[in-house]
Amino acid sequence: MGGQAHSSMWMELLDFPLPGRLSKPRTQGLTMVIDKGLGLHETKDLLHTAGAYIDFIKLGFGTSGLYPQDLLEEKINMVKACGIDIYPGGTFLEIAVLQGKLKDYLAYAKDLGYTAVEISDGTIKIPPEVRERAICMALEHDLKVLTEVGNKDPRDRVEVGRYIEQILSDLEQGAFKVILEGRESGKGAGFYDPEGRFLADDVEQVLAAVGDPQPLIWEAPLKQQQLELILRFGPNVNLGNIAPAELLSLEALRVGLRGDTLRPICRESV
Repeated sequence: MGGQAHSSMWMELLDFPLPGRLSKPRTQGLTMVIDKGLGLHETKDLLHTAGAYIDFIKLGFGTSGLYPQDLLEEKINMVKACGIDIYPGGTFLEIAVLQGKLKDYLAYAKDLGYTAVEISDGTIKIPPEVRERAICMALEHDLKVLTEVGNKDPRDRVEVGRYIEQILSDLEQGAFKVILEGRESGKGAGFYDPEGRFLADDVEQVLAAVGDPQPLIWEAPLKQQQLELILRFGPNVNLGNIAPAELLSLEALRVGLRGDTLRPICRESV
């Protein structure tokens, strides 16, 4: 159910206008979905309809702690059966750190069946040595590590150089990808201004330091953000915080089945 690309007679007749989209399993062109509380039936529908285009599902914030135990385990297993990684939001891990329960948190996440964890400090400040230890412990539990950099609140903003240092350190410590903060709104957080536009200078400095953008996942919940990233980096840019209802729309953008990415191709061919 949803693990492989769906066979479509349409796409046997027509080619994707924007070629080169990688199929699953893949390490580039990742799509991370933010799930803010889908029930089992909604999850099943999502996987059946668009599972072929999902690489990660994040149970947002601390919502993992609000599900009935049996329902949560069933949901995790349902997602994993489709070849999709699933993990609890980074805020939940921050709470574990705040309460001195990081070790137990990671062990329980593994026992529940989660395949990944997010390590962030968007709300509380986590000392570098604790962050490094969290990455190491998660890897020891055979959990895929996603870290996150960027402020959730504009009042907590720091110099972009600090973010760059954190990105490079996290990757060196073994993080699979580093998420660039955007929140679920895509506005006034991380690398976006209050209107949802990229903070261009910050983005360029990050790219200059990292080089290859593939270690990065851009939280880009808004269409214009997704479009800018696809037009700049191509269909295999890593995108996150995608709402379930926007999955097929995003995939259409990635492969040129939407006017916003089809139009530039048509202009180039004239």
